[in-house]
Amino acid sequence: MEESTSAAVGPTEPAISAKPGTHGAEPPLAHGIERFLDERGSGIMRAAWLLTGDDQHAEDLLQTALVKWLGKYDALANDHKFEAYLRTTIYRTFVSWWRRKSWTSETVTAQVPEQAEHDVPSEDRLDVLRALDTLPRMQRAVLSLRYLEDRPIAEVAQVLGISEGTVKKYVHRGCTALQGSVHLTDEEAQQ
Repeated sequence: MEESTSAAVGPTEPAISAKPGTHGAEPPLAHGIERFLDERGSGIMRAAWLLTGDDQHAEDLLQTALVKWLGKYDALANDHKFEAYLRTTIYRTFVSWWRRKSWTSETVTAQVPEQAEHDVPSEDRLDVLRALDTLPRMQRAVLSLRYLEDRPIAEVAQVLGISEGTVKKYVHRGCTALQGSVHLTDEEAQQ
């Protein structure tokens, strides 16, 4: 007799029954967009957070992009294409919001988003995130795409809807600003 495992159910989640009155039955497998978000949602959320530096703005950014593409998921029939469209929409929406300056009345906190215990950030990583947070939004977007997501210049330009020369300009200015960042200087060198 095979024992049922509760690996698919979290510690605070109740077991999902396949039919009413059949307690203990295996939960139905997630399909479509639910499966996609289970598998890739944290990586996409991380990209949004790297741009905004704030949990709530990152969620707003991701939800805005999802609203724009949710109805197209089944038509694309390819998770990679859907993720590409979603990420592109996230970056373009971020730039659009930045251009409209819709976040000027709000302040970004230095709070790092919740992470799993096994994914505790190092001090160096926190320093890099703090330094990125000091950059203007467009430089942060370009550097996040270029170095944190390891995308080529042409792809960064395409995603953000700007020219390759403009990407290079923002990369240069952003890297120069990061070199002088107080968050990335060696403490022993300052003493």
